[in-house]
Amino acid sequence: MGIGDKAKDALGGEKGEQASDAGLDRASDMADEKTGGKHGDKLDQARDAADKKIGNE
Repeated sequence: MGIGDKAKDALGGEKGEQASDAGLDRASDMADEKTGGKHGDKLDQARDAADKKIGNE
């Protein structure tokens, strides 16, 4: 079992899903702020793709 599998197992519950969503939101918001809002649509797409990979909803 690799580190990715362990992380996915840890995030498997509802509490993990909420934590991963909150972390992805913070990262996306920070990146959007740093780029002056110029790449918001791309950041949203990246956030959604990451959520599909690690999330369970």
